[in-house]
Amino acid sequence: MKIVVGISGASGAIYGIRTLEVLNRLGIESHVVISNAAIQTIEHETPYKLKDILDLVSYSYDQRDIGAAISSGSFKVDGMIVAPCSIKTLSSIANSYNDELITRAADVQLKERRKLVLLVRETPFNLSHLNHMTLITQMGGVILPPVPSFYHLPKTVDDIVNQTVGKVLDQFGIDAHLFDRWKGMELSGTQL
Repeated sequence: MKIVVGISGASGAIYGIRTLEVLNRLGIESHVVISNAAIQTIEHETPYKLKDILDLVSYSYDQRDIGAAISSGSFKVDGMIVAPCSIKTLSSIANSYNDELITRAADVQLKERRKLVLLVRETPFNLSHLNHMTLITQMGGVILPPVPSFYHLPKTVDDIVNQTVGKVLDQFGIDAHLFDRWKGMELSGTQL
């Protein structure tokens, strides 16, 4: 299996980093593009250095490298995750504005009918944001904002991050065992 991961400059870089950690742990080939804004966000929000992240991946590409392998549909991958996905990146993908590698690689996934999952990281959404998400969905992409669930009773931020990353990887049929799945609610011993 081969997965492309784009990390854009929105808050929430830990989602992309954790995704790469899990792919590395599972031995899944990863191809990463990290935007310049994401590098700044990573330095601000996390204890990770760029080198630490690049040590997790199989291949890395410069955001300006429009000629990279992942910019072509003939380069076979199983899909792409953009985590986090800034509104700028969302808008560029929705409008096929492929001036940078993250958006070009995402556009390739859509045109080749491969899985594309975007962790759109902005709230509240305005109508333009929603319209762009609708366009992506109509093209076959998956909008998966990092909205935490609480049925698994998270105790740490890591628990919340892991649940979201687990749901992202579920989109690719990868069960990384990152969170407890819903098993139903017991209602005072009542059997329905």
